[in-house]
Amino acid sequence: MIISDLKVVGQSVQRRDGLGHVTGKTIYIDDIKFPDMLHLKMVRSPAPHARIKSIDFSDAEKVPGFVRALTHQDVPKNIYTILCLIGVGPDEEPVLAADKVLYKGEQIAAIVAETEDAALEAASRVELDLEELPAVYDVEEALQPGAPILKEWGANYFVYEGHHCRRVRFGDVDQGFAEADFIIEGRYQTSPIEHAPTETTGCVAKPEPDGRLTVYTNTQALFFTLDNTALILNIPFNKLHFVGGTVGGGFGGKVDVIVEPIATLAAMKTGRPVKYTFSREEEMRVSSTRGAWRMYYKDGVMKDGRIVARQVTSYADAGAYNRHTPYAVTKHAANVGGPYSIPNVHIDAHCVYTNRQPGSAMRGFGVTPASFAVEVQMDKIAETIGMDPWELRFVNAYHNGDVKPHRKIVEDATLIETMQAAARLTGHSLPEKYLAMTSDPR
Repeated sequence: MIISDLKVVGQSVQRRDGLGHVTGKTIYIDDIKFPDMLHLKMVRSPAPHARIKSIDFSDAEKVPGFVRALTHQDVPKNIYTILCLIGVGPDEEPVLAADKVLYKGEQIAAIVAETEDAALEAASRVELDLEELPAVYDVEEALQPGAPILKEWGANYFVYEGHHCRRVRFGDVDQGFAEADFIIEGRYQTSPIEHAPTETTGCVAKPEPDGRLTVYTNTQALFFTLDNTALILNIPFNKLHFVGGTVGGGFGGKVDVIVEPIATLAAMKTGRPVKYTFSREEEMRVSSTRGAWRMYYKDGVMKDGRIVARQVTSYADAGAYNRHTPYAVTKHAANVGGPYSIPNVHIDAHCVYTNRQPGSAMRGFGVTPASFAVEVQMDKIAETIGMDPWELRFVNAYHNGDVKPHRKIVEDATLIETMQAAARLTGHSLPEKYLAMTSDPR
């Protein structure tokens, strides 16, 4: 086959939505308006950890344009259900805080008003009586005895099949360290990363004459969001009609189903369309981030560069609630050993709760920090034993038929071929024996 026969590869393909973008005709959530549309703004916690003693709406109700307030008592199932649909629990994050808040900016009450300005003004006048509690911000401190406990089950970690972390055991790591010529250790840390989409998270919920509700949303996961909204509101799925559109940047951050349930509830309670969108400040400060990760590596290495043992202890900062972090940690544990054939591997990957804004999905979540840490560790090994970092990777690269630490058989590695191509593109000269290698079974 020649390039001209291909439909996409090697061809310039116009984006389906490109013309709308460059001509300003693309419709975003902020472009959607309906007669009698109300605006929803959130009363958020000013404290990272506190007990809610009382909420006073009396001053807010005096603002011209105030329509109503919503609290946890108005939400039929006041629990975010974003993980139950993929079989991961427990569900532990409230839609609107009931008795406690676990991070600064957590949603406590919704204000619905005739205009955005009126909603903001009324929200600012709500008086909160909070009893501040001790907070914890570091993953390792959160696991120490005496740390403030965030979860009602009495621990600051997610439980995986009865264990305090996601565990991977492969071979005998102690024996591997005993046989190694070098023991090389490293500590690697990533910080929270905000997705920073051009379009902030938002939706408009509109009651229809036939009793259904149409929700215009910039979610990245339309039917996932519909299902979760129906579960939270305890209504049949067919009562909802979700309309997606061009997402003005998401990168994983717009799958958390935060705005749709409460906006839809407000529309049901008022019988009018309701718009709820994050301000830029809210997008940066309270939307989920790629959570921070801390990873400790200990490798046993032979003089010829073979890694014979790898031990990794990893901590994911979930923030205050699960969101997608427990799932991300499972993916992380499967990848933190790297694309290398190592006979003895020991991995403990922890999902830890702190009083930070929740972390969640972001482009390869769980895998990206693992890739960063393992490759920096590989460079450190090469430097320590005096070996070319390219050669170190060829020596340890997995082949088709190899078994990964989590017992998955490698079927289509192509790692060796990828490294060979990268060497050619960068002008790096490889020894002939590495140019002749393939990912075929050993």
